[in-house]
Amino acid sequence: MDVSGRKAFVTGGASGLGAATARALASSGAIVGIFDRDADKGRAIADDLGGQFFAVDVSDAASAEAAVNAAIGALGTPSVLVNCAGIGTAARIVGRDGPMPLDAFSRVINVNLVGSFNMMRLCAHAMSLAEPDENGQRGVVISTASVAAYEGQIGQAAYAASKGGIVSLTLPAAREFARFGIRVLAIAPGLFLTPLLEGLPPETQDGLAAAIPNPPRLGKPSEFADLVMAMVGNDYLNGEVVRLDGALRMQAK
Repeated sequence: MDVSGRKAFVTGGASGLGAATARALASSGAIVGIFDRDADKGRAIADDLGGQFFAVDVSDAASAEAAVNAAIGALGTPSVLVNCAGIGTAARIVGRDGPMPLDAFSRVINVNLVGSFNMMRLCAHAMSLAEPDENGQRGVVISTASVAAYEGQIGQAAYAASKGGIVSLTLPAAREFARFGIRVLAIAPGLFLTPLLEGLPPETQDGLAAAIPNPPRLGKPSEFADLVMAMVGNDYLNGEVVRLDGALRMQAK
């Protein structure tokens, strides 16, 4: 699918992987809607790209519905949705203070997994009502999983479960949306230089990078965005989760 002139919605678009993706889409001619909770950063990115910002809590049905409806009203029906909104946590299921609070687990699941599904259901519905292109395609949905879905470390139970859910969601959604000409994909990134890791001391970053076989460095958000663009552009790629990790395989801790 050629994104030039098409509408693309990016959640978590105010920073990190989402911001890099939004920039790549805009540089290819897409009109980008930035969805995020951080209004200041989100508006700045949207203004820079000639797009628009929409405040949203992706885990909340009413908030997502209002944001998507506002974006469709302002920009038009999306042809691309990229789910980058997400949070992480570090907590053992049974720690020194007893069992992990259930709310802490639920919050990660709600933002990462339920939030991705929430935006998928809303945008896919809108896509399904649009006219197909010359190849019978109406849209592409790309969500962000993680290598933690496959090799979750100790303390990552909530995060790994949320990302594993995204992996498992991809194929059934692709099969269901096939009749609409909507493709569904996911990317499972490894260790990327996002704001979370940028805040770590250089020696800690170097230690993380040393575990990556090749290239032995943290991933660049632009490399994530490059894969998004390749996925959008290849109509035959569907129902797949692609690891983007430099051959990293996470250890238990």
